[in-house]
Amino acid sequence: MNVLIVGAGAIGGYFGGRLLEKGRDVTFLVRESRKASLEKNGLKIVSNHGNSVQKPKLITTSNQTEETYDLIILSTKSYHLEQAIKDIQRFTNENTMILPLLNGIAHIDRLTESFGDDAVIGGLCFIETTLDDNGTIIQKSPIHHLVYGELTGKITPRIKALQSLFEGANAFFEPSETIKQDMWQKYLFITTLSGITSLMESPVGPIMEITNGRKTVESLLNEIATVMYKIGAPIEDTIVNDLVGKIGSMSYDMKSSMQRDMEKSLPLEADHLQGYLLYHAHKQNIPVPILETIYTKLKLYENNRT
Repeated sequence: MNVLIVGAGAIGGYFGGRLLEKGRDVTFLVRESRKASLEKNGLKIVSNHGNSVQKPKLITTSNQTEETYDLIILSTKSYHLEQAIKDIQRFTNENTMILPLLNGIAHIDRLTESFGDDAVIGGLCFIETTLDDNGTIIQKSPIHHLVYGELTGKITPRIKALQSLFEGANAFFEPSETIKQDMWQKYLFITTLSGITSLMESPVGPIMEITNGRKTVESLLNEIATVMYKIGAPIEDTIVNDLVGKIGSMSYDMKSSMQRDMEKSLPLEADHLQGYLLYHAHKQNIPVPILETIYTKLKLYENNRT
């Protein structure tokens, strides 16, 4: 099975690098600047799970190759989704699987519109990783977990083929029969975590140790869960309590990727994450004052950045 990974950053580079270690046929679609860096230094991973340096196959949008791929993994940010859709059109065939690792949920409809319902499978990952100034992938947390599955919930022959592809790689690749629920519940988690840490400009630990900070996290989880229940999202009844415990048990110095992006003056995924939920909250006349406050903060940041 040949694999194309769109982006060789902190997410795509990490999981792609772990597949390369097992000798899998992996190519990265990257920008010219990233291509030059990878050709010079290799794809470097520094991790508690083991360091790695690989020499990957690389292409850019200017390559004239006519090769198509069995699996395309999207590891871009949501604000690059439209360009990524255009970029990968010529690399697909009637059997290509599209596996997105974006946070949120709105991208699924956009991808099925572009490639068809049968092409897209669900996916998400749990990993704390970043690129350093030299383009090295730094991954220090114990979790390096990628979940994938048919949106129908079935374990199909192509999911079994992916199991074979991922088997033995130095990361946790898990097939799921409840991928829609998994994606929605991660959406609830990441939207809360990114929103709270970005709003308060603090790692999660100091927020949770203050009584009012913990109450704010709980209130935001309940706001978002109420919206999700109203629009029919398949989240569990216990999810809010479960996530309060999960967030409370996270590393004291843990920062969300959105907070780190703000600190680096980078673009944000505010519209894709908080904005999508806020749209549905307003449509359903559901009061979400904390979510509105967070979204306002993020939009002010974006306005001041441009």
